[in-house]
Formats: sequence, C-alpha cells, structure tokens
Amino acid sequence: MADSATNAYREKEILGHPAGLYVLFFVEMWERFSYYGMRAILTLFLAAPVIFGDPQSGYGWTNAETLSFYGTYTMFVYLTSIPGGWIADKFIGQKKAVMLGGLLLCAGHGILAIDAQWAFFTGLILIVIGVGFLKPNISTMVGGLYKQGDDRRDKGFYIFYIGINLGAFLGALIVGAVAAKYGWHYGFGLAGIGMAFGQLVYMFGLKYLEGVGEFLGKKDSPDKELMKKPLTQVEKDRMLVMFLSFLIIIVFWGAFEQAGGLMSLYTEQKTNRVLSFSLPLIGNEIPAAVFQSVNAFFIIILGTAVGGFWYKWGKKGKESSSLFKMAIGVIIMAFGFFFMSKASTEVVMNGEEVVEKSAMIWLVLAYLFHTIGELCASPVALSFITKLAPVKYASFMMGAYFAATGLGNKVAGFVGELSEGAGEFQVFTGIAVFCTIFGILIIAILKPLKRLTHGAENIKGTSQEEAEGFEIADNN
Repeated sequence: MADSATNAYREKEILGHPAGLYVLFFVEMWERFSYYGMRAILTLFLAAPVIFGDPQSGYGWTNAETLSFYGTYTMFVYLTSIPGGWIADKFIGQKKAVMLGGLLLCAGHGILAIDAQWAFFTGLILIVIGVGFLKPNISTMVGGLYKQGDDRRDKGFYIFYIGINLGAFLGALIVGAVAAKYGWHYGFGLAGIGMAFGQLVYMFGLKYLEGVGEFLGKKDSPDKELMKKPLTQVEKDRMLVMFLSFLIIIVFWGAFEQAGGLMSLYTEQKTNRVLSFSLPLIGNEIPAAVFQSVNAFFIIILGTAVGGFWYKWGKKGKESSSLFKMAIGVIIMAFGFFFMSKASTEVVMNGEEVVEKSAMIWLVLAYLFHTIGELCASPVALSFITKLAPVKYASFMMGAYFAATGLGNKVAGFVGELSEGAGEFQVFTGIAVFCTIFGILIIAILKPLKRLTHGAENIKGTSQEEAEGFEIADNN
C-alpha cells in the first residue's frame, strides 16, 4: 500500500511534467532569491565608506579591491561544485547532497545578517560550500526526472530556468531595495529568510522525488555494476566535447558577470538613476542594486519568445545544436557591451569627480542583449551536460560545468580590475570585440565538435536533432 502511494507521488504530473520538477523549481527559485539578493548588494557593501554607527556603512574598499574579491569569491562559489558533485556521485547521491547544501546555505545567509566582520566572512564561506553541494546536484536531478530521449527534458530545463530567474529577479529587486532603505544587514537577513523557505519546500517535496538523485553505488542498487564499468570510446568523446564546451562557458560568464562587478559599480557611480517621479519604497532615485533584477526580468518575459524562435528554427531544418546556440549566445551578449561603450562616452569627469553621468537607457539595453544571449546559451548548456555525461559522472560533470562558470566569474573580476587603469570604454569595447570573434570561431569549427557528441542530441525514435527551444509544454 505504501509502495503504491509512493509511486503515485513519483508519477504525478503537472502541466505535462513530473511534479518533482516544480518542487525543484521552487527550491532553486528561493536559493537564487537568496544568492542573487546577497550578490546584488555585496560589491556595493564592500565599496561603501565606513561611517561608525551608520546602518549604511560598509568596508570602504577600493573598486579594484572589491572587484578582485568579488571575482575570487564567485569563482569559489562555483568551483566547489566539483567536490560537491564528486561526493554526490561517490558517497551520498544527489538528493542528500542538495539537502546538505541547503542547510549550509541557510546557516551562511543567516550569519550574514549579523553586523560583524567575523560573521560576514564566516557566512560567505558557508555559502561557498553550500552552493557547491546544492547547485550541480539539483540541476542533475532535473535531468533525472526524464528518461533518455524524452523530448520533454529541454522544456523541463526551461521551466527550471524560469525558477532560477524568478528568484534572481525578486531577490535583487527586494533585497536591494530593503538594503538601500534599512541597511545592508537587513538585506542580508532577508536573503537568509528566502533560503529557509527553499529548504522547507525541499523537505516537504521529497515524496515527489522518490527514485531521483539516489546514490547508485550502494550495495542494493541495481545500477551498482553500471557504475564500475569503464568508459566506452563514445563516452570518452562526449566527455571531451563537454570539456571543450566549458571554454565557451568561461568566456561567456567572464563577460556576462561584469553585471555583478564592474557594471554594478559603474551603475552606482556613473549612471544617472534619478527619475522624474517617485516609486514606493524606492523614492525617485533607483538604488544601483535594483538594476541586478533587470536581467532576470527580461528572462521571464522573453524566455518563451527566444525558445519559440529556436524551436521554429530547428523545425525548418536549420542548425540548432546546443554548441551553435551557445556560440550565438556569446555573440549576442557581446553586442550588449557596445551599449556600455556608448554609455561611458557620456560620462564627464573632473579629476576623480563625476560631473555628468550616463543615461539609464544604455544600461537597460546592455542587459537586454545580455539576457537574449544568456537564453541562447545557459539553459541549453545545462541540458547539454545531462544528455552527454555518463551516469557514473553525472554530478561531477555538472559540477565541472559550474566550476567553468566560477572560472568565468574570476575572469570577470580580473577584467573589471583592468578598468581602473585601462578605462571603462576600452574594457567594454574590448569585451565586445573579443567575444564576437570568439563566437564566430566556435561556429567555424562546429562540425568536428558535433561529431564528438555521437548523436546524443537525437530525440528517441527519430534521427532529428533535438529542438532545444524551450517552448511551454502545454502548447504541444
């Protein structure tokens, strides 16, 4: 009787997808609420001048110090995905790893609410470890909800990605506004409350995840022998192309993550954020941290359109492989930096003093192009890894993907530091030109890269490549 009840929960579907997808959707939504809410105010807090007794006080770091720390911190956030994925594969399984990661994140974000330097750095360390356990394993669990060749998998990742960005949008918007009005540590504390909600969703939703993310190496597991088999040549080729694709990821996020570093400081210091009218809670000047929500907002409203475009593009028999989409995403994202180049030409300086600031429209347009580029590249990359990774290395390879994201974050911090000496116009333009050329080179070598996938993107029962347009499932 208990077994049939368990099967009923596991097999339950909502809007054509396993109910477990929506459990993971809300867990990731709240986790990203906490992380992006914290990230939206992190560099601003570090660079803010220290005024004793002022709730708005920060650490008074220079821009170069702040960007260097930001790049290193975000790099480690994602690098820990490798040990997090490895531990899940070898010892505890993805389900328990996500539980452990969530608990560590609750503790880390909660401690950040304490206004003390020891608490600040302790909280960040716990967040680094917690993300390492949660991030690669929850993404792998999404893929585990679907059987090999199930054409709903890509659509499932689109829905999951909406959860990521809904959390990022709300986190940056609400946490940024609260921090600006009431103080930095109120913002950090609110991010912690969001993570607690995510952990509760996961704990109560486990019944819908029965059989997903279990440890496959335990004695009574039917997949134990499978885990011992050496990799075939096909699997080795797929591993190779995945590692090659990580170079695209490093370049993409190395540019894109200027949003949380250089672009965030630029917004604070050199963008005219004053409105001709007043907004509730915010007033007539938009806090710089709130702009961190623009990207996520665009993803929520444009995701279906971009997904629909790729779906129709693939149906016409045109190139629609994951690697092609990732390369196109890099190029589109690169064009966003040309708007930042334009913005930097409007800034007038008198020594160290900003006399005239740039218009907000250039910043918004940059985020718009960055968003379209992200929609072409990021959800596709997540799905790509779950298709190609051997079962025994599923979480490890997802961890390696996020580690590449982390290296991209470090590159972003390093490039941001260059702006101190090279100048923002030169840095923004340089990023735009380099990424455009890089994307074109990937397209030029696309055919040999695709051969290494050995048809992993074919839909079961057909010879057609999977159309990875993330259209809403109900439309089918």
